[in-house]
Amino acid sequence: MSKWQSDYSSKTGDTVTYGAIGSGGGIEQITARTVDFGASDAPLTPDQLSACKGCVQVPWSLGAVVPAYNLSGAPDNLRLTGQVLADIYLGNVTAWNDPAIAKLNPGVNLPSTKITPAYRTDGSGDTYAFTDYLSKVSPEFKSKVGVGTEVKFPAGVGGDGSDGLAAAVSKTDGAIGYLTIAYVTSNSFNYALLQNAAGNYPKASIPAINAAAATAKSVPPGGVSIVDPPASAKNAWPDSTFTYVIVPTSTGKADALKKFITYALGPGQSFAEGLGYGTLPKQVVADSKAALNKVGG
Repeated sequence: MSKWQSDYSSKTGDTVTYGAIGSGGGIEQITARTVDFGASDAPLTPDQLSACKGCVQVPWSLGAVVPAYNLSGAPDNLRLTGQVLADIYLGNVTAWNDPAIAKLNPGVNLPSTKITPAYRTDGSGDTYAFTDYLSKVSPEFKSKVGVGTEVKFPAGVGGDGSDGLAAAVSKTDGAIGYLTIAYVTSNSFNYALLQNAAGNYPKASIPAINAAAATAKSVPPGGVSIVDPPASAKNAWPDSTFTYVIVPTSTGKADALKKFITYALGPGQSFAEGLGYGTLPKQVVADSKAALNKVGG
């Protein structure tokens, strides 16, 4: 958004002002119409879509959530499965040298440090993507915690926003938290590699994020989940997610909004890879533009 704001302004002279307050806040504000548009890593639930009274949600960027950790004496890119990660957040796996982790990391001298799971306390699209993934791979997590922008985690410590969660991880040896790959890269966090459905452990690279997105053949009005993609996507990062712009179908700023979002879906995508984001598949761009046609004055 920062890149888009400055580039779009220089190209058109139009000013777009955006405040990154978390997906929950964005959904609340566009529902109340205190802003012209909202953005969320979490697609609107049917109830939220109904409450928004004439909104469309349009995928306009593509990212990945990764388990970042702070563990003295351990290397970067430890390996985890989704099931083990779910067990960490359920409080079932509580030490870094637990046999479940050691089995996945042969030859690594894991310390006995206590694991401190960290989570977002605000309404967060990162939380949605993370819990969506863990609920897909762990029936116990799905039944005890479930999917949402705000959930009740049974173990760990909380932090407000990405900065708050990152601070909780940074100051606690043994902590693990979930952050976007762009945030992790820019702040030099270690992060764990997650086993995908094909049994591989890809890095959360642009090709791995794009491989997950390529499994979405279309984007229905309710959004689409691309977590835990099928084994046919051999190198896909298993916790990838679209980010949506949420726009009223009836608005006095329809023309200006459509021009900006069309820019974001077109020339704006050129900034994605340099910032650690994937590029939207052509079919997703086509579906997004079709949904944008519903916006009018």
